[in-house]
Amino acid sequence: MRHLTLAAPPTTAPSLCVAACELVGGRRTLSLAAAAAVHLIAAAAHIHQNLPLTDRPNPNPRPNVNHIYGPNIELLTGDGIIPFGLELLAQSMDPAQTNQDKVLRAIIEISRAGGAHGIVEGHYRELDSEEWEENVCRKKEGVLHGCGAACGAILGGGNEEEIEGLRRFGIYAGTIRGLRASSKNGPGIEEKIRGLRDLAIKELEIFRGKELVEVVAGLC
Repeated sequence: MRHLTLAAPPTTAPSLCVAACELVGGRRTLSLAAAAAVHLIAAAAHIHQNLPLTDRPNPNPRPNVNHIYGPNIELLTGDGIIPFGLELLAQSMDPAQTNQDKVLRAIIEISRAGGAHGIVEGHYRELDSEEWEENVCRKKEGVLHGCGAACGAILGGGNEEEIEGLRRFGIYAGTIRGLRASSKNGPGIEEKIRGLRDLAIKELEIFRGKELVEVVAGLC
């Protein structure tokens, strides 16, 4: 589990989770478990997408994972990482801080992001060579970053306007990162990225004047 968790490519979604928590006035320690869970969900998705299968269509000649285990072990490990991430988050419940409702909401956010309307849908859309690349990136990196930002804001005690604003910022920021990393990019991609970044920065206007707003903007 440790090997495959650390083998996943780096993502800024956990960092965004912590930054969002601090931006709304929370202590970073409140968001660390959620940030870890976000990374674990991303790692599990990466494992499942890069299983060492020889009969997959268009197999990647340069695998993104250093495969030292068979596909059966990697599949089971990916399945085990998901509940482990949720377990970490559930263990952060503190009756003394009455944060149970916030943690439960964060668990729901992460479950949705990793499920059929999030990363899994992104993987499905990616199988269609005609699918618009921005849609794929939005469902994968976009939803993951939006989830991280929303979880941080929830656990940091943000109000609904702040939570939803940071969620939208995260979706834009993650989509941008996905487009930059994609191998399917064509003409006009830089213009598209500039447009998405303008939309992302606009979502941070409600935080104007706060110390950490530039740090969050830097993740876009």
